[in-house]
Amino acid sequence: MNNVFEMLMLVCFGVAWPFSLYKSWTTRTTGGKSVVFLMVILLGYIAGITNKVINGMDYVLFFYFANALMVLADTILFFRNKKYDGRLGDSLSGGTPMDNQMKKHHF
Repeated sequence: MNNVFEMLMLVCFGVAWPFSLYKSWTTRTTGGKSVVFLMVILLGYIAGITNKVINGMDYVLFFYFANALMVLADTILFFRNKKYDGRLGDSLSGGTPMDNQMKKHHF
């Protein structure tokens, strides 16, 4: 019973990651994503996993691993999408992805 609230926090965070993964997969762009943010979150989950391993493993460890795997997958998709953003830039006569978006929308 001691870890119920820790587990609940991880479940709440974990519910959001599939939506983020879906968006990363379908949009194929890094827009709205920060790799630094993803790395900081991943580091936090690794710290939680390390704490559980050092101070006693329990069922909450599963939720740390599940969330860490989803963040890792989103990070991998970030780098995949960065390649797509680069190809878009090449096809629109150079410039950054933001420059190309501005060209497409005539801002």
